Amino acid sequence: MKRTYSVASLLGLVAASVFALQPACVEIDDDGKRPKMTSQVSDWRDEVIYQVLVDRFANGDLNNDQGVVPGALARYQGGDWQGLIDKLDYVATLGVTTLWISPVIRNVETDADVDAYHGYWAQDLTQTNPHFGDMATLRRLVQASHRRGMKVVLDIVTNHMGQAFFYDMNLNGKADINSGGTGFCLPGQCAPGQSQSSRVEHLNEYDPDFDRRGVQAFTSLGLAGRAPMIFIDDPTINRVPPRPGILGTAAGYHGMGRITSYDDAQQVMLGDFPGGLKDVATENPTVRATMVDAYARWVEETDLDGFRIDTVKHVEHEFWQVFSQAVRQRLAAQGKTKFLLFGEAFDGGDPVLGSYTKKGELDSVFYFSQHFQVFHDVFALATQGGQGGTKKIEELWTARSTHYGTEPQDDGIGVAPTKALVNFIDNHDRPRFLFDAKGDVAALRNALSFLMTEDGIPCVYYGTELEFSGGNDPANREVVWAANPSWRTDGDTFRHFAKLARVRKEQVALRRGDQTVLFSTSNTGDEPDSGMFAMERSGGDAGSEVVIVAFNMRASGTRSASFTVGALGRGKAFVDAMGTSASPLQVPADGKVTVSLPAQSAAVWVIGSP
Repeated sequence: MKRTYSVASLLGLVAASVFALQPACVEIDDDGKRPKMTSQVSDWRDEVIYQVLVDRFANGDLNNDQGVVPGALARYQGGDWQGLIDKLDYVATLGVTTLWISPVIRNVETDADVDAYHGYWAQDLTQTNPHFGDMATLRRLVQASHRRGMKVVLDIVTNHMGQAFFYDMNLNGKADINSGGTGFCLPGQCAPGQSQSSRVEHLNEYDPDFDRRGVQAFTSLGLAGRAPMIFIDDPTINRVPPRPGILGTAAGYHGMGRITSYDDAQQVMLGDFPGGLKDVATENPTVRATMVDAYARWVEETDLDGFRIDTVKHVEHEFWQVFSQAVRQRLAAQGKTKFLLFGEAFDGGDPVLGSYTKKGELDSVFYFSQHFQVFHDVFALATQGGQGGTKKIEELWTARSTHYGTEPQDDGIGVAPTKALVNFIDNHDRPRFLFDAKGDVAALRNALSFLMTEDGIPCVYYGTELEFSGGNDPANREVVWAANPSWRTDGDTFRHFAKLARVRKEQVALRRGDQTVLFSTSNTGDEPDSGMFAMERSGGDAGSEVVIVAFNMRASGTRSASFTVGALGRGKAFVDAMGTSASPLQVPADGKVTVSLPAQSAAVWVIGSP
């Protein structure tokens, strides 16, 4: 069972922990030297995040292409930080203001002929992944981004490390993978010598099933206690004990084997991820101090602007309370304020997601419930059976103030989690939107319009602008330079997103205004208002600014909706900044209007005259 420790005791350990980087062996230019930390962000709601898998974006340095297998998406492809630096113009043209880059730390090289190109198989939290570049290049990426007004968010993992050890269940000192048993058979149908109840068993000492006692050793005579954890130490294959400190010892891990049921809360919190990702003992004070020190040091070394945190629901809340407070205080003392901490709790349940944004924990989380209930059920299913009504959107948003934190975190980003949820259509762990939508590009563009006009922080997955359509991992992790070798920026979806980004930047109400649903419906058939949705962004931190946004989410037919605009927009004339509706929208004194839109389209009405 996990124990809890006071924040004060953990902060003391953090101050005493040690982080060692390899000494530089070459002369480094000014851009590559350790920078002074700065605060780059005014309000995170102004940002547009672009998620990048570094290995798949751009190859800027052929010297680090060791082990590349072109076209094999489960292997390294050659992208690196220099490639990102070289293609910042492309990202800026899209309208992106923040890069979310995949983990930078050294990983287990490969396992079962699958590479750690994604960065989630940590081996050494103190060193860079040589496939992507050195520390000087990473610093240059952050500084080049900052010069363009872009921020950089780093993906980090505290829940697990890579395939670092095996459980020596038969006590022979080596990792075994064995099968036994001949299987069940019916009475009268058994083969000669076959037992009626001979169970087929598969034993993998790298990845055994979860055991509440801890993974057990056994001999022919029976159980022999906890199986020793044998760390692999073979530098020839880049498989060495993890660093730093306690992470290279058995005390740093739970040692209970892999999760076999995600409905079992104990397994979710204490089990290894299937595939041999070893679950870290995050309740251990030394582990907590090590994680805080290691990841805070990456910010100190490079001037990063935030963390995207992987697998937060597999770590106890007490860890996040300690980690968040310690990181914020340490960085703020050096001038880095409004440092963003947002987490990935891969769960469709709003209460689970929101629990990590309560007082003392994270600034935000990925809005997975909206991903499933809105972007998938309403937008992606537009041309398929089972499309949900837009009432689902209103119901989800109504629950937000109940499930998510309503106050800014102390020393956090200065915005309440309810106003700073990270909205996304798809990501590296989910099939591409166009895969689920069966190639419906109109639905994708409509979903992007929603993403860029709703309350919160929009996040777009790299390649969406190029209409990537891959299925589950690794098919959804395509290579940009292979699909777009000339780095064109004139595609229809690219230009649609870039236009949305410009409109969002120009309209403070789309970034900081309050959000009010003006119209929603459960209708998904031939009704005149089927699939219509309208909202108003006004007031709040946007003052008197007003924007009215309406959608037709049905795949065919012009639809209409009648609704009443709020007080700030009454008596004013609006024009559609996206050009969907040619006619201006004149709102009368009573605010009552009727709007019509063609299939799968959106109008973004801003105050003005044609």
